[in-house]
Amino acid sequence: MIKIRSALQTLLLIACYCCLSLPAKADDKKVNSIANSAITSPEEFLGYPLGQWHLRHDQLQFYLQTLAQQSPRISLEHTGRSHEHRQQITAIVTSEANQKQLASILQQRQQVKAGQKQTGPLIIWLAYSIHGDEASGAHAALQLLHQLASANDDWTRKLLDQAVVLVTPSQNPDGLDRFATWTNNYTGVNKVSDPEHNEHKQAWPRGRRNHYFADLNRDWLFLRHPESQGRVALFHKWQPHYVGDFHEMGHNQSYFFQPGVPDRTHPLTPKENQQLTEKLADYHRQALDARQQSYFSKQLFDDFYYGKGSTYPDINGSVGVLFEQASARGQIQDSRNGPVHLSEAISNQLATSYSSLKGALALKDELVEYQQLFYGRKDKHTPKGKEAGLLISTSGDTQRRNDLAATLAQHQIVFFYLPKAISQSHIQFATDDALFIPINQPQKSLLLAMFDERTEFENATFYDVSTWNLAHAYNLKIKRNVNLNIDTLSIEPSIFQQAMWPDNSVALLVDWQQGKAAPLLQQLLSQQILVKFAGKPFEIKAPVTAKQYVAGSLMIPLKQANISAEQIKQQVSELANALQLKVDATTTSAARTGIDLGSPDFHSIKPIKPMIITGYGTDPEEVGQLWYYLDKVLGIPLTQIDSPRLSKVDLRPYSHVIMADGNYDNLNERYARKLGQFMNNGGVIIAQKGALTWLSKHNLLKADIRNKRYFQQLFDQDNLSFAQKSQLKAKQAIGGAIVGLQLDTSHPINFGLGQDNLPILKNKVFGFSPSSKAFNIAARYQPEPLIDGYLAAEYQHALANTPAIVVEPNGKGALVAFADNLVFRNIWLGSQKSYANALYFIPQLH
Repeated sequence: MIKIRSALQTLLLIACYCCLSLPAKADDKKVNSIANSAITSPEEFLGYPLGQWHLRHDQLQFYLQTLAQQSPRISLEHTGRSHEHRQQITAIVTSEANQKQLASILQQRQQVKAGQKQTGPLIIWLAYSIHGDEASGAHAALQLLHQLASANDDWTRKLLDQAVVLVTPSQNPDGLDRFATWTNNYTGVNKVSDPEHNEHKQAWPRGRRNHYFADLNRDWLFLRHPESQGRVALFHKWQPHYVGDFHEMGHNQSYFFQPGVPDRTHPLTPKENQQLTEKLADYHRQALDARQQSYFSKQLFDDFYYGKGSTYPDINGSVGVLFEQASARGQIQDSRNGPVHLSEAISNQLATSYSSLKGALALKDELVEYQQLFYGRKDKHTPKGKEAGLLISTSGDTQRRNDLAATLAQHQIVFFYLPKAISQSHIQFATDDALFIPINQPQKSLLLAMFDERTEFENATFYDVSTWNLAHAYNLKIKRNVNLNIDTLSIEPSIFQQAMWPDNSVALLVDWQQGKAAPLLQQLLSQQILVKFAGKPFEIKAPVTAKQYVAGSLMIPLKQANISAEQIKQQVSELANALQLKVDATTTSAARTGIDLGSPDFHSIKPIKPMIITGYGTDPEEVGQLWYYLDKVLGIPLTQIDSPRLSKVDLRPYSHVIMADGNYDNLNERYARKLGQFMNNGGVIIAQKGALTWLSKHNLLKADIRNKRYFQQLFDQDNLSFAQKSQLKAKQAIGGAIVGLQLDTSHPINFGLGQDNLPILKNKVFGFSPSSKAFNIAARYQPEPLIDGYLAAEYQHALANTPAIVVEPNGKGALVAFADNLVFRNIWLGSQKSYANALYFIPQLH
């Protein structure tokens, strides 16, 4: 918690914003308030009416700092920075007396998960604009903060005496700034309401997403981004009773608030949660009726996926409510309901912000009791002694284990490390790849949700994915209902210790199953150190014992030109220790089984220079996920080139061209020939989903594809009523289901993935024809492909045994074709190595 009182900061703010010295407007007497004129209003701070221009994040930040200086009711909490290093700020609004007791209040909040009786104030969190181009919420937040800071009516004083209100104006600083810059650039004195005006048609990738083009409102569970990590840390620090999640939707809609579709609520959400949501809805109805603003509820939006801002609270003892306002996506935009004005959108969001505060305060006792009962159950005790739980293994990959551990820790889920290896049902659980997660613990509900398995649903319509089971995302070996005495386990991982390397070593060896092996490889290549990979498995004697190495494992010869063995050892040692990666040494090139180190089946790896096609037509989220993987995980500089510029770009310097999902029809036959020549000269194309349609159309992909039109004709569409046609549309959607692949483990694209069965997330109607069997098929969908979630029976039958990954040689190069996105939302760590294999191994084999 901070209070910004620096005289220097005050002088800087006054110098930058001379409007701070202007007198405040009198507050509206109708609400019986006496305004504190010392509190600067948004209009005074900005120098123009709120909403006349779209706000940038720095304006939000400076205004919050101004309020914190001027009002004893407001302090600020920092929750980290965005990818672009913008500070994330939440205003803590409560009475002056409560402000002085925040440390004590926070201490009380840390006892919530113990299920004890609560005595402190109600905690309300209002969070806005997690999608950067849904900006009305951020604007409303400023007006709300000013009113709460300045109003002295009885109700406001009661609210601030009995509650702490957290207000986060922008949950996506980078996206908000991208959108504000775009829309302000196209706003004139005379506002243009034409939906085709540039102001309402953002350039790719739009302001909705963050720096890596991620939808942050899908990241509450996965925590891949710093904005999400800060948000979830704030949630568990304060453990709010109520969370308002403010969004915008299409301009042709009206206004929405939850509860959503009743039979699309996740079964793990308590019924009492939905009952409270319905009681709160009465306050929103009254507020919008008073404004003569039309609205709807219990339609369109659901309460199922726990990775969103309105549903994450529901599985954590809070009540989350989603609000959706029709969006002007600028200043004013025509719609079928008449013009949508930003100013009206701000007023609506302000109205439901107040209805949230009024409803939550009126239902304070019920909200507090609900949270106490949620955590007060006997099966949510602090684990001790012998407990039943999940025993998981990442099959020798410490990185995946550590990533999962970090995710669980951020969600305050209790887990333990193994001090010694154990075996369960012929599965080995080692100290460096295993965790034990007791079921009965305060975060039991969230734990069950994160590892939820279900394939049957009351209503098979989903606003987002139908499953997100982390057991499959991390490709875990898992034993459920294992009983262990946690008093014998450890809360800390074993200390990493690198193996000793004898002076007479001839090579260093890296097991490719380790998640950090690829980042090590990239660093060594950038330092011009020769590295080879094994085309086949082998066993060789390490300094102490013999060890098996999977195909794809790396061999670093210690005899190289222009660099000594000691220099190689030093550089590898520094990198391996930083990555906590196990590197072995061998004193012989002779294998006990498999290939010797001098075998031609060891292939030299060349440095790579990939580029990815971006811009109009490409899916920004998948582009961002691939960029994130290459940039943040592998450490590869990735050139991004918008499709209109491709015709002028020389492809010869690049080793790979990456094509994410999308519609590439803006690329013509001339560019297809250019890509064909690129492969013929040794380049590799990595393409997935929609990109394969374009490649097939231009004869660059030989395998036969099946697109949406093929799959839809599998469904019975005759003699359907109007309502049944709507149900059919939902049935035909693949929002996100986990399916299984049968891998050819001898194929380089699958090296290091472990067992021959691989779970992936499928979220697009796309596949290959069985007639593609003449080509190099690296993976097929399993005979019964569905593992978790919802997938219509028609899709299951059509996908069974058909290709899922195809690698086609083309001249000196190749085309790697993925029917699915194997790096989905950057949480699918179990399959993401396929892309590293395509980058480093495929070029050397064609």
